[in-house]
Amino acid sequence: MPPTALNHYVSLGRSGLRVSPLCLGTMTFGLEWGWGSTPEDSAQILDAYIAAGGNFIDTANIYTRGHSEKIVGDHVGRTPSKRDRLVIATKFFGNLHTGDPNAGGGGRKNMMSACEESLRRLQTDYIDLYWMHAWDRFTPMEESIRGLDDLVGSGKVRYVGFSDTPAWKCAQAQTLAAQHGWSPVIALQIEYSLLERTVEGELMPMALEMGMGVTPWSPLAGGALSGKYTRENAGKANIGRGEWVANRLTEKGYSIVDRLVAIGKETGATPAQVALAWLQEKPGVVSSIIGARTMEQLKDNLGALGVPLTAAHMASLDEVSKPQLNFPHEFLERTLSVMQGGTTINGRASEPWPLAPKNDAERY
Repeated sequence: MPPTALNHYVSLGRSGLRVSPLCLGTMTFGLEWGWGSTPEDSAQILDAYIAAGGNFIDTANIYTRGHSEKIVGDHVGRTPSKRDRLVIATKFFGNLHTGDPNAGGGGRKNMMSACEESLRRLQTDYIDLYWMHAWDRFTPMEESIRGLDDLVGSGKVRYVGFSDTPAWKCAQAQTLAAQHGWSPVIALQIEYSLLERTVEGELMPMALEMGMGVTPWSPLAGGALSGKYTRENAGKANIGRGEWVANRLTEKGYSIVDRLVAIGKETGATPAQVALAWLQEKPGVVSSIIGARTMEQLKDNLGALGVPLTAAHMASLDEVSKPQLNFPHEFLERTLSVMQGGTTINGRASEPWPLAPKNDAERY
């Protein structure tokens, strides 16, 4: 049974770090990107999340050009009694110094300097979880994972996570860490929602196998699953995130929203709460990252904990949002049972593989 409150803490990956089942994302803290929350409103959202039992805060050096980190630092980082009760996660990779080729990416030079800058903005002497924000194809993985291990050894970082990185590179990093006794990757941050389920092909199974707890970003697909955008107001509602959201409002998108609305009426929940509750039930998901711009959005998102979704509700949402997975996943789904030779696997009866011998006499 999934957690029903923010203070029903869960272990993040194969580690001893305990976090709330909903993480407060702070990409909306600051107005530098033309949308978001003022520092004052951001502080109130932080206070409300913490007061409700939340302890997991996610930011990044590049969010609102560093202002997001500073808002978090000004409000909780400078106060040890607040800071030490929280799990503060931030990221490196984004370049804040135009024209400097070494001020971005996954290399050691950027990693070390970005960490120092984040510590200064956050007004703390350690980062609980340090994410590599994306895969840097120009930097050897050995350099990135060893550099992160050095930061853990220095005491400036407690745990290591990866974001937006292919499954095969995550597996390589975890294998290198195990081989050399370096700090493992305990968490994976990826886009995952009813409108983005292709991660179920490679990334989610990899995370489960490799001991990485998953913290989905954009669990409401930028607001497309909030219930604000429906067939009835198609083309009329003001879409705050522009094309990134508008492109998801397809026939499939509206069908998912229709199902969320219907299940919400049955359970007494909003469409957003149903979408979040569905995600929290998925294997491997530890803490979904909610990005509340207003206090109303925060309260609505927190209400997702404890929404009573039945097996029928889950199956209905799975069906309407079923992704088209790349090879070999669909192929394996079609052929695995018949290749088992007419046996019952996981409760499913199968027909024999067509080229298999019909009886023992046909075998060589």
